[in-house]
Parts: sequence; C-alpha cells; structure tokens
Amino acid sequence: MDSQTSQSSQPSLPSPSPHTFQVDLRGLVDLLSHHLYSSPKVYLRELLQNAVDAITARRAADPDAPALVRLFAEPGALRVEDSGVGLTEADVHDLLATIGRSSKRAEGLQEARSDFLGQFGIGLLACFVVAERIRVVSRSARTPDAAPVEWTAADDGSYTVRTLPDDARPEPGTTVHLVARAGAAEWLAEDRVLALARDFGSLLPYDVRVGEEAVTDLPAPWDRPYPSPAARRVALGRHCHDLFGFTPLDAIELDVPLAGIRGVAYVLPSAVSPAQRAGHRVHLKGMLLTERAERLLPDWAFFVRCVLDTDSLRPTASREALYEDETLAAVREALGERIRSWLTGLAAGDPERLAAFLAVHHLGVKSLARHDREMLRTMLPWLPFETTDGRLSLEEFARRHPVVHFTRTVEEYRQVAPIASAQGVGVINGGYTYDSELVEALPSVRPGTVVAELDADTVTAHLDAVDPAVELALAGFLAAARAKLDPLGCDVVLRAFHPLSVPALHLDDRAARHEQARAQAEEEADDLWAGILGSLRGEAPRARLVLNHLSPLIRRIGSLGEPELIGTAVESLYGQALLMAQRPLRPADSALLNRAFIGLLEWATNGEGDR
Repeated sequence: MDSQTSQSSQPSLPSPSPHTFQVDLRGLVDLLSHHLYSSPKVYLRELLQNAVDAITARRAADPDAPALVRLFAEPGALRVEDSGVGLTEADVHDLLATIGRSSKRAEGLQEARSDFLGQFGIGLLACFVVAERIRVVSRSARTPDAAPVEWTAADDGSYTVRTLPDDARPEPGTTVHLVARAGAAEWLAEDRVLALARDFGSLLPYDVRVGEEAVTDLPAPWDRPYPSPAARRVALGRHCHDLFGFTPLDAIELDVPLAGIRGVAYVLPSAVSPAQRAGHRVHLKGMLLTERAERLLPDWAFFVRCVLDTDSLRPTASREALYEDETLAAVREALGERIRSWLTGLAAGDPERLAAFLAVHHLGVKSLARHDREMLRTMLPWLPFETTDGRLSLEEFARRHPVVHFTRTVEEYRQVAPIASAQGVGVINGGYTYDSELVEALPSVRPGTVVAELDADTVTAHLDAVDPAVELALAGFLAAARAKLDPLGCDVVLRAFHPLSVPALHLDDRAARHEQARAQAEEEADDLWAGILGSLRGEAPRARLVLNHLSPLIRRIGSLGEPELIGTAVESLYGQALLMAQRPLRPADSALLNRAFIGLLEWATNGEGDR
C-alpha cells in the first residue's frame, strides 16, 4: 500500500482547543513601574490623557459639548472628573476588562484616531502603580438613555461591574476614584497632583483644574502676541529660565506647519561638550510626552534646548520618548534647517549677536559647517581659528597668506608656530575639533585658495641654509652631536633662522613619531613580540634637531673642544627643544634630561674648583 493510501486511512486527530492568556495583574503592574515607566508620576499623565481623549471623542459628534477636567485630591485618594464621551456597561466590559483595548476604535470614531493621545485600558492599568483600588463611574453621551455604570477593580486583578441609578451621574462623562496603595499616598497629595498636572498638562486645549487652581496656560509662550521683538525675547527668556534654569543667549522659532510643530529652541549661555546629549521637552497634542528627548535635533545642534508641541510624532510604548521613524527623521531635518536659517540671519543682519554666540558655541557651528558648504561660506568671516597671526577667521587668514598652511595636531603647531611666524610662514592650528577638516574644505568655498599641510620638511625648507664653508668648519661638532642623538632616533641639521633666542628646534611628523613608538615597544617586548614589531620597521623620516647657527649659544657650543662637554650640551639642547614643543617625554628622553642636567652641574662645579 502506498504512503498516500496509508495516510488517508489514518483517523484524523481532534483540533486543539484554544486557550486565553492569563495575566497576573500584580506582576504586570510591577513590570510597568520598574521597567516601562520612569516614575510613578506617569499615572497622572495617563488619567489626564484618558480625560482629554474622552472629551475629544465627545466633541467629534458634538463640537459644543463642555470640555472640563477637574481633579480633587483627598487624604490618600484622588478623584478625576471629565465631561467626555463616557461609557455604557457594554463599553466597560469591552474596554476596561481588556488590557490594551482602545475606546477610540468603537462607534465609528476610527476616522478621528489621530486626535487621541493614549489607550483607555492601559491608562487605567498604569494607575495601579500608585493605587490599590480604582473605581470608575461613567455615563455615555452617545447613549443618553443608558444608565450610569460603575466599574471597581483591585490590584489583584478582580473587578466588578454594576449599573447605578440615574442620579448617580446625571450628566455624561466619567469620574475616576483612586485609593492609594501602601507607601504611595504622597503621589495623591494635592500639592504633588497640582505640580504634576501643570507639568504634564499646561498646554492641553481644554479647561483643566486641580480644585480651584488652573492647570492649563494657553496660548503657549511662543504663540502669544508681544508688543515688540525685545519684549518677546524677554518673555521667552523668562520662560526658559523657569523651564530649564538658565537665561538663553537667544530664542529660535521652531515653526514647521507640515509636521504640526510649534515651539522654540533656547541657545545655551555656556559651552557644552558635543558629546553631551541635551534633553528636549516635547508635548504631544498639548500633553507633555518627555523632557529628555535626545534625537529631536541633528547632532551638531548641541548648543540649544528645545520645547515644542507636535501632533505628528509617534511615542514609544511607555509614551515617554519618541519613536525613531521616517517622520522623526524628517522633523529632525526640518528643525535643523530652522536653526541653520537663524544662524545665516544673524550673519546677514546682526553681527554683534552672532559674535557673542560664536564666542561660546563656535564648535557647534564648525560641526555644521563641515557638512554644509553654504554654512561654511556664510561663516567664513566669523569662525575663529588659532593662527600664527593671532585668532583670525579663515577668510582673513587666507587674504594675508598666499598658501594656507595648517597642522593636524596641537603638538605639531606648538613645534613650528614660533619659528614659522618668524620666517613669515602663516600656520593654522588644525589640532582642535573640526578645524583641520574646515581648512581642507576652504578651496571648495573660496576658489583659488591653496591649502597645504605643514610638515617637518616644509618647515626646514623655509629655514636659511648655512654657508657650506661654515658647516664644514663645524663638521667635528656636528658629528659628535649626531653620534649622541642617533640612539634616540634623531638627526642633527644646521640652519639659520629667527628668533635668535631659540637655539634649537625639534621637528618630527606623525610617521616619525609612529616609528619611535614602534622602536620603543620593540625594545621593551619579549623575543616573539619584538620579532613581530621588528618586521614592521618602516622607512619613515627620523626626527631632527635643527640647530640655529644665528644663536650665540650654538656658536659657543660649536667652538668647544671637549667631546664629552659637547655631548652633554647637545643633550641639553635636545631636551630643551622637546620641552619648548610641549611634547610628552618618553622614558629615554626623561633620562637624557636628568643626565644632561647632572653633567652640566658637574662641569660647572669642577670648573669653579679649578679656578
């Protein structure tokens, strides 16, 4: 019998019965409080969201319906009343007993989904973070003849539902009663409730009050009319100080109608690290979503703190952060464009304010200019750089020098800056963040500009050569000096340069330093590792000690007849040149300095005793 016949003759197995997940409510509340929500305070945001959404749902059918939210704090309890759409008994069973079910899916309100903030079931579940018992009394506006309904739930997962007499809730809407759980009564205290309600709900579009105290404060500070631009800056500065604790250098309007965004970016009054992630306050349809949004702006805009309201951005599951999607990416780009436009506007019309801003935040603008050639062109007359001519803009420096020389590290700049300046060679210190990248980009926005990296060979080439006869006369001295420094990987050359006060100049480049580090590691390694490092030996140019023949000190040392004294003097010159360049000293360099210092002391004291 074939396999097909065999299979068809076998009896069919019964289909497995479906089962429903059983939820441990206490375990879920523990998960919410310790892992999803950052603080128990979010319970109040969830209550406000439910109330606001209920009012929005009612007004979708009746635009003239009242829009009131009232919170009443009592010892160990809180009552929240709203004039929203309310619930029938069927809605209660369908929504409150099913975690994650949203009341906005029901009764033809699908088309209004974008007007709602949260999910009713999840919102009430979050209240168990601070409450041991929740009681909801509601009357439906969509079914006026339906009796009021009461839903009472405990944190063990049990609940009851019953209908109430008509006079228990004469008007449509919902009242939520919370009874604090042990140790959480402070979260339901009136002063705490008022502070949280104002923090979360100050921009909500409806009338929200805690007792008699108003919560909402509309219009938002950035939407209010002011008698003058100066008055507006003062008012926004006061708002920033109240919100963030600092008085801003300036306020930047953030108006992106296509993304439904209105707000303001406040410019920090002091410099911050580019790596520091500033927290921004984001309101979603008036409700505070987060005060620590980190990816709202481009990375280069680390010099501002934002507060804004939006109806387009998507919150994460906890509704305490923004979901990273294409919409957020588009908003980030649009907000970056607003800040960029503010900068170009300052450059065109308010150079004093721009100078004050750049004195603090030039690093942020340099970061932007790396990727934005138009911004680099705009900022050329303003961005400051350290140069051998002082602190100048790239534009001014390029006008002074036919070739724009720069170094890639601060150490290289310190090596060559005094000598290059004396020789008339202009150099820009490109060792600071973004500076070398901007110097290299200069020809793209200033055609005809010649940019060249300054290395040891270029510096040496700008120093005057010594007459061959003079160098030949000093051959013995130079040979002794080279023999002394050869073990350190350093050559000795003789040149004439200014200033005369610099007897010797130590020059090297990155390749030479890399080879020195490799050689030092080879000396300290075991046989196997030393062999590996030895195979990596390169042909990099060695460091060089350039002796200044114009220096009276070099002339006197060159006339010495004692080889040991010449060696000690050359070691001293080498060490002094390293110190002048502010280079880190290797162990061998430190030992040389100590040896030269002791040698000079011995020579001086012996000479004094002989006289």
